[in-house]
Amino acid sequence: MIESLLSRMIKVGDVTLHLPGGKVLRVGDGTGAPVVIRLTAKGLRRLVANPSLALAEAYMEQDLTFERGTLWELLEIVGRSGGRTPKGRGSLYKRLKRAIKRKIQQANDRAASRRNVAHHYDLSNDLYRRFLDADMQYSCAYFPRPDMTLEEAQVAKKAHIAAKLNLSPGQRVLDIGSGWGGMAMTLAADHGVDVTGVTLSQEQIALARERTQAAGLADRVRFELTDYRDMQGPFDRIVSVGMLEHVGEPHFRTYFEAVKRLLTDDGSALIHAIGRMSGPGLTNAFTHKYIFPGGYIPGLSEIVRAVEDAGLWITDIEILRLHYADTLHHWRVRFMADPEIPALYDDRFRRMWEFYLASAELGFRYGGHMVFQIQVAKRVGALPTTRDYMAD
Repeated sequence: MIESLLSRMIKVGDVTLHLPGGKVLRVGDGTGAPVVIRLTAKGLRRLVANPSLALAEAYMEQDLTFERGTLWELLEIVGRSGGRTPKGRGSLYKRLKRAIKRKIQQANDRAASRRNVAHHYDLSNDLYRRFLDADMQYSCAYFPRPDMTLEEAQVAKKAHIAAKLNLSPGQRVLDIGSGWGGMAMTLAADHGVDVTGVTLSQEQIALARERTQAAGLADRVRFELTDYRDMQGPFDRIVSVGMLEHVGEPHFRTYFEAVKRLLTDDGSALIHAIGRMSGPGLTNAFTHKYIFPGGYIPGLSEIVRAVEDAGLWITDIEILRLHYADTLHHWRVRFMADPEIPALYDDRFRRMWEFYLASAELGFRYGGHMVFQIQVAKRVGALPTTRDYMAD
């Protein structure tokens, strides 16, 4: 069974697997740097029983160890072998089964949303400081040039989004999922707008408020620890970066109905989120269990339907394909290189986060994940009729 599994997953590269009992398997076409792995009996049982979760757990628990090569080198071989290539939507039965499981996984009421946010974002601000850019942008950067640093690409991302918002001084802006405050502060400082950010993370809001005070922007930027569904408007503009992935498929229409309710009649919103090119799917078992409980990467078709149901205009869509792969590469390299992380976090946690960052990068390079920026408005004439203003 393990031989069959490996032969399906690995078609290129040079991978040698040492099994308990002394058996050795070698798979791939023999090209590239060799990767040599040792698997314990417990790890083998896990891998045969539940391959989608077991690889991560075996690595976390050191039931899978590398005698040669690295986790990323193994995952990239899987990616180049087509092991993460989207296979289409499947049969009607499979689609219905996934739809039911989505409803169960993503019942993100207000209490569940707070728990899910705390699980990931309230770990420690110090952890995120160690691998993010100086402004702590925890979302896809924008690389107009491949030689850009992470800092430069995150500045470019904020400028790209600001251009699409078509801001004017004095406008009221709502930032849904405001993180550590970098987007809100940039919009206020560079464009003279008044920004309200909302988050459910205690750690994030404390640091965001501290940073705002230090930057002298407290008169134009404020943060509230509240659910976006409980906000009162109106706002001239809404921006939401990396938050839609936490909403959950059952709540997409509610999300866009809230956007519509909170906008002025001439208002518009820019939503930046991860999507999948293969249509509706499921959150993988590792991410759901360990990283983002309640999270879901939607197909663009699901978002378009929710926008239509809410009665909003779609005024622009842009797909960013490999930008997040490059962002995650920077994060993974920084995380692995930080000399203090081994002293601050136990080995299991470090391995879990290494697997998270590496597998996420794999998803964008080989697995059909991308980022979409979708602009919506309440009124057909709310924005210029060409995209020229974005470039200007």
